[in-house]
Amino acid sequence: MARRSKGRQIDGIVLLDKDTGMSSNYALQRVKRFFNANKAGHTGALDPLATGMLPICLGEATKFSQHLLDADKRYLVTAKLGVRTDTSDSDGEVVQTRELNFTQAQLETALEHFRGDTLQVPSMFSALKYQGQPLYKYAREGIEVPREARPITVFELNFIKLEGDELTLDIHCSKGTYIRTITDDLGEMLGCGAHVIMLRRTQVADYPYDKMVSLADLEALVTQAQQQELAVGELLDPLLLPMDTAVANFPEINLPESMLYYVMQGQAVQAAGLKIDVLVRITIGEQRKFVGIGIMNDDGLLAPKRLIVIPAEESPE
Repeated sequence: MARRSKGRQIDGIVLLDKDTGMSSNYALQRVKRFFNANKAGHTGALDPLATGMLPICLGEATKFSQHLLDADKRYLVTAKLGVRTDTSDSDGEVVQTRELNFTQAQLETALEHFRGDTLQVPSMFSALKYQGQPLYKYAREGIEVPREARPITVFELNFIKLEGDELTLDIHCSKGTYIRTITDDLGEMLGCGAHVIMLRRTQVADYPYDKMVSLADLEALVTQAQQQELAVGELLDPLLLPMDTAVANFPEINLPESMLYYVMQGQAVQAAGLKIDVLVRITIGEQRKFVGIGIMNDDGLLAPKRLIVIPAEESPE
């Protein structure tokens, strides 16, 4: 007998403003509990030290979380110069201290080195896996394992300010970019060492900064709902962004209602505007109801790749 899922079926994306000092998984579980959702997943962990945007997918939106994992990110980072740590952030142990002895021109030259397409060796204190174990587990045991340099792109690296020994930068980068590694490498290029003391993710894909909510905001709304004897969803659900915002950058293919049945059966259908190897958002009818994503198959037809579950009352006969 199939196990009945706990919680309610609620679909959408919460833009959480994660607090410092908590793990991304802790934040995820709290959001899931507040919404009483039957399913939830985050879209790329933030270090406990870091704050800022952590999109959390609920329900059917979890099917598209990978596309937010792959999205560009933007960070505001403050580095303390002159001190290097073993984790490249303030949670680590100090391994070296040096004097600051560089000019603004030398700083600008060093920053230019990181812009554009480069190769980056991931930190030992990352969640990347080696032989089935995350690197940070090896690091905590003092074990160094081989890591391959990976291609990354820094689209923008903007100097914000340098006050004393604290340097603040704004960085727009591709997926898989480790800001701690950039900070550590920059410190070595400047000959003084550096580590992250503040890291805030300000953007994921094109999600708006002002739509973020904190755990405290959500908890306050849950309390308010209880006091007013309302269903929690009445106050929380309006905060959700549509699940298809996770794939908002995909071209849209809109199909007539008559094709809904065939698409939901996983059948490939005729559609205009398809391009080879380009994922598309599939919408249905004049209401442009999102039902999933697809791609052109070898016959030039639109083949569904990932579909949402449509409630029984909305399913085609």
